[in-house]
Amino acid sequence: MSDTFTVTTYNIHKGMSPLNRRVKVNGIAEALKHLSPDILMLQEVQGQHLKRTVQFNDFPDQSQHEFFGEFLTLNSSYGKNAIHPSRHHGNAVLSRFPLDPKHNVNITVNRMEHRGVLHCEVYPPNWTKPLVILCAHLNLREHDRSKQYQAIHDYVCNTIDPTWPLILGGDFNDWLYNSDHSIAEGLGLKEAYVSHYGRLPKTFPAKLPVLSLDRLYVRHLQVVKAVVHHGQPWSDLSDHLPMSAVLKPDFSH
Repeated sequence: MSDTFTVTTYNIHKGMSPLNRRVKVNGIAEALKHLSPDILMLQEVQGQHLKRTVQFNDFPDQSQHEFFGEFLTLNSSYGKNAIHPSRHHGNAVLSRFPLDPKHNVNITVNRMEHRGVLHCEVYPPNWTKPLVILCAHLNLREHDRSKQYQAIHDYVCNTIDPTWPLILGGDFNDWLYNSDHSIAEGLGLKEAYVSHYGRLPKTFPAKLPVLSLDRLYVRHLQVVKAVVHHGQPWSDLSDHLPMSAVLKPDFSH
């Protein structure tokens, strides 16, 4: 059995087209099935939206993390961040390996944007240590993100064994490109795409990506390959493009 595995991060825009006119949940599920990731980190996952369930026949009745988990045959965990009377959304982690949900870290810093980091541990076969997954969605304003970087740094330092392999991924909204300095250096992380190509991946907007908003940072893991999934069908499914990395363990630490 190969010791490599694939992780994908993807902001799915609540399963809707960029202008919220069409349901894209089934198309996203089919496209992700074709990718067949071992670990999937999703942002803007709709846990419930009663109005859309009534308005659109193809909008799932069940939570989207459960829908994708069943469709892709993956274990799933959901972290609820933004809660409204008839709807809520957040982050999700799905895994082909055994999955142990740990904590949904609240990194909200203003009333307009409810953000979180979903902490799970997965157990690939024959590993001597758990693989820590942190699925994040950060704010739009740099001033807010600087506080969230510090919150993530403190959480990792205070909670997670520094010898365990770790993936911190998601939508960082980092259009000013400050995450590497604020997060990676302090935690000993490397960005998977940067490690191969020397530059950050452009993932937004999906039809003509010019901004690097989505990241996969890793620690105690070797990056075998990194890719942004361009073109059809991805350009019509969400406002973000997904990115993947093929990784393998580095147990020398």
